[in-house]
Amino acid sequence: MKKKLIINLMLCAGLFTSIQAQQTVKTLDKDKMTPGMTEIMDPEVKIIQPAMIAGDAPSDAIVLFNGKDVNSEWEDSKGNPTKWIIMDGALVCVKGSGVIKTKRKFSNFQLHIEWKTPSDVSGDGQGRGNSGVYLQGLYEVQVLDSYNNRTYRQGQAGSLYKQYAPLVNASRKPGEWQSYDIIYTAPSFGSDTTIYFTPPRVTILHNGVLIQNNVSLRGPTVYVGIPEYFIKKHGPESLVLQDHGNPVAYRNIWIREL
Repeated sequence: MKKKLIINLMLCAGLFTSIQAQQTVKTLDKDKMTPGMTEIMDPEVKIIQPAMIAGDAPSDAIVLFNGKDVNSEWEDSKGNPTKWIIMDGALVCVKGSGVIKTKRKFSNFQLHIEWKTPSDVSGDGQGRGNSGVYLQGLYEVQVLDSYNNRTYRQGQAGSLYKQYAPLVNASRKPGEWQSYDIIYTAPSFGSDTTIYFTPPRVTILHNGVLIQNNVSLRGPTVYVGIPEYFIKKHGPESLVLQDHGNPVAYRNIWIREL
């Protein structure tokens, strides 16, 4: 009953706003309008410096890994320095070391991250070059060697794990650097703190190719079962990189809060 009442109130509020907008439009005499009436000058749009090289961080980005230091921005699941290592400017997962997470927490953002699976191919399916990028620590974007390596659709590279398969497989060969550009809109919660008011939404470009187009997630990533909208209310959370036992490497990680 309570949920139905909330929905009815929302519908009424939307209808009232629509009526107000229609009434405002009717009061305008289009014959008396000038171009300047619809030309808004202030506040001026913020100026930033875009990167000189595509894929590099713009001036308003937070650099989460610069190729030299990991522990300034990252830690292990218990808040200790990570055991992942830096090799040739890349952050490499060490088997058994566990996940790493950002010390900072984020809600809505644009994330750029580059990754590489081992050139020495070993295993197949989910056992080949497996890792993952967890948005707000809950929603996994799969990292996997999906070049000539078949697995289930919603578990290959670029999938929102066990929820959405990528629109296309844009994977490069093992040992080659790849990129994800991820636009993430965090969920919001109503008075019922165990259900989304609006679910999280994700857009992903893999190597510059659109593979997830503003999809709406059902809930946090699960390995067994079906993800559900029911979840404990949360605010900003860390980014998490998964240790799945493979030496997947990462570099050039930056984020823009939206």
